[in-house]
Amino acid sequence: MHDIEWVFGYGSLMWRPGFQFLERRQAHLAGAHRRLCVLSHVHRGTPGLPGLVLGLDRGGSCHGIAYRVARGDWEATLDYLRAREQVTMVYREAVRPVRLDGAGKVPALTYMVDHGHAQYAGALSIDEQLRLVRQGHGQSGPNVDYVRNTHAHLDELGIHDAPLSALIRELDR
Repeated sequence: MHDIEWVFGYGSLMWRPGFQFLERRQAHLAGAHRRLCVLSHVHRGTPGLPGLVLGLDRGGSCHGIAYRVARGDWEATLDYLRAREQVTMVYREAVRPVRLDGAGKVPALTYMVDHGHAQYAGALSIDEQLRLVRQGHGQSGPNVDYVRNTHAHLDELGIHDAPLSALIRELDR
C-alpha cells in the first residue's frame, strides 16, 4: 500500500475523519454503494442491542469524500483506520479507483463490508432499520446521531442518498 495516498470515506469518515490529511475532495466510487447493512456491536450498539451502520456494499456507485494523506503520515493513518474500522473485522480493507471531483481517478483505500461476517445484515426493510437505529447506543454514542450526522453531511455536500433520506423522514415522524 505504499503507493496509495488516498482514503475514501462514505459514512462517518466524511464528517469525522480523525487523521491528518493534505487534501479533501468529493469523490465517486463505481461498483459499490453506501448501505445501512452492518450490525454495530461496538461504536453504535452492543451485541445484545445492536445498532446499524453503513457499509460499502457491492453494486451501484457511491459519492463520498477522498482524503490525500502525506506519505510520512500514511502508516499512522493506516494504524488509526484499522483500529477504528476493523474492531470486529466486519469490513475488508480494499483499494479501489475513485474519481476525484474535477480530476481523474486515483487508487484509494476504503472499507468494504464482508458478506460472510455475522454482522452483515444485508438489505433490511425500513421498519427493521428504524428498530435497530432507535435501539442502538455504543461507545461512539447513539445510533440515531450517527444516521442524522451522516445525512446532514451528505446534504451539505449536495449528495442525495434516497434510502438514508427515507429513513430520516421516518425517524422524524
